[in-house]
Amino acid sequence: MLEGMLAGLTTILSLKMIMIVIGGCLIGTFIGMLPGLGPMSIIAIMIPVAITLGDPSAALILLAGVYYGAIFGGSTSSILINAPGVAGTVATSFDGYPMARDGKAGKALTIAAIASFTGGTIGAVLLMGFAPALVQVALLFHSAEYFALMVLGLSAIAAFAGRGQVSKALMMTCLGLMLATVGESSLFQMPRFTMGLMDLQSGIGFITLAMAMFALPEAILLILDKTRSKTPDQQQNEISQLRITKDEAKTMAPVVGRQSIQGFLIGVLPGAGATIASFLGYAVERNISSPKEQEEFGKGSVKGLAAPETANNAACTGSFVPLLTLGIPGSGTTAILLGALVALNVTPGPRLMTDQPEIFWGVIMSMYIGNVVLLILNLPLIPYIAKLLTVPRNYLIPFILFFTLMGVYIGQNNATELLILVGLGVMATVFRIGGYPLAPLLIGFILGPMLENNFARSIQLYDGISFLWERPMTGVLLILSLLLVCLPSVRGLLQRRRQTKAETKTV
Repeated sequence: MLEGMLAGLTTILSLKMIMIVIGGCLIGTFIGMLPGLGPMSIIAIMIPVAITLGDPSAALILLAGVYYGAIFGGSTSSILINAPGVAGTVATSFDGYPMARDGKAGKALTIAAIASFTGGTIGAVLLMGFAPALVQVALLFHSAEYFALMVLGLSAIAAFAGRGQVSKALMMTCLGLMLATVGESSLFQMPRFTMGLMDLQSGIGFITLAMAMFALPEAILLILDKTRSKTPDQQQNEISQLRITKDEAKTMAPVVGRQSIQGFLIGVLPGAGATIASFLGYAVERNISSPKEQEEFGKGSVKGLAAPETANNAACTGSFVPLLTLGIPGSGTTAILLGALVALNVTPGPRLMTDQPEIFWGVIMSMYIGNVVLLILNLPLIPYIAKLLTVPRNYLIPFILFFTLMGVYIGQNNATELLILVGLGVMATVFRIGGYPLAPLLIGFILGPMLENNFARSIQLYDGISFLWERPMTGVLLILSLLLVCLPSVRGLLQRRRQTKAETKTV
C-alpha cells in the first residue's frame, strides 16, 4: 500500500495535475449549484474534453473532481431555494432549507461544507485502507441482498413522518412507487400506465419530480403567503451569522463520524450510491436521537443537515471501490465514468491496482487534494452565495420558477415534462397544505425501479420467494428494516407509559 501511495503522490504532485483537480472541482461545484444540471450530465459532456488530455490518469482525475465537486456544490440550491437538482442532495433540503428560511443560510452552508469535506476525506482514507477487503464484501451482494437493501431504504419513511403521521408517510411512499412504474420496465420492455403518450414511455424524470415536489410548491406558497417574506435588511443581518458554535460542533462531530463510515460502506455496494446513503443517514440519525432532538428534524436540525451531507460525499468516494476494483458501476454517474475508462483503453478490475497503480492511487490521492480545494473554494464564497436570499420576493419567485423550468427542460429535452411538472407541482402544493410529507414519495420513486428489478431477478433465480429465508444476509437486512420502521412506534409507546406513570404518581 505504501508503494501505491507513493505512486499516487508522484502522479498527482505536479502543477498540471493540481490544476486539473482544481478545474474539475470548480466545474463540478458550479454545475452542482444549478438545479437540474447534475453530475451525470456534466460528466457526459466532459468526457470528450477528458479524452483530449491523452493521459488516462489525468482524465479520470478530472472527471472524479467534477463528480464529487457536483455533489459538494449540490447542497447550495437545496439549502437556498429548496430545489435539489441532484438526487443525493434531496435529504439536505429537509433541514437545510428551513434553516435558511430562519435566517441561518450562511450557517447552513457552513455546516454543509464542513460535513461534506469531512465525509469525503474520511471516505478517501477508508478507500485507501480497505479497498481490497471491501471488494470481497461487495461480491457477496446479489439480487436478493439488493432487494433487501432497497426495502431498508424505503423503511426510512419512519424518519420523515411526524407523530401520528406514519400512515400518511406510508401512503406517500406507495404513491412514489406507483409513479416509478410509469414507462417501460427494464425486465419486460413494455410500456405501462403511459395513457398512450409516447413521451411517458421512458417514465417520469427524477428532475421533474424533484422540482415538482420541492421547488414549484415553494414558489406557489411564496405567492400565497405574504407573511413569509422578509425585508432585505433583516436577511442581510442574519446572513452574517456564518460560524458554528461549540455546542453545534459537538452535536455534529459524532454524526459526521458515524455517517462517514456508514455512507462509505453503502457507496461500496454496486447500485446503492449517494442517494440511498443520504436517506439512510438522515433516517438513522433521527431514529437514534432523543425525542426532543427528533422534534427539531425538518425544522432546521444541525444533525438533520450534517447527516445526509456527510453520507452522500462519503458514498461518492465509496462508489469508486466497485468501479475501479470490479468494473461495476455503483451509480448512474459511475456508469458514465466506466464508459470513460473504456474509451481511454483502461480496463477496471482486480488487476488495475497492480497493473496500473498510477491510475488507481492517483485518483485516491487526488480526492484528498480535491476535498481541501472544495473547502477552500466554498467557505470564503458562502457570504456571497447566501446573498441570494437578500433578493426581494418579487424577483426570487421568477428566479425559482426559471431554474425549475430550465432544469426540467434541459434534463429531459421534452416539453411534455413541463406539463407534468405543473400538474405534479399543484398536487404537491395540496399535499403540503394537507400536512402530507413529500420526502417519502420521492424515496419511493427513486428506489422503486431498483426494488422491482431485484425482486423479479430474485424470484427468477430462486423460483419463488424462498430467497427471503435461504440467504442469511437478506434476512438480516429485512429484520433491520422492520426495526427501523417499528422503532418510532415503540419509542412513542414507552414515552406514553412513562407519562402515564408520572401522572399516576402526581395524583
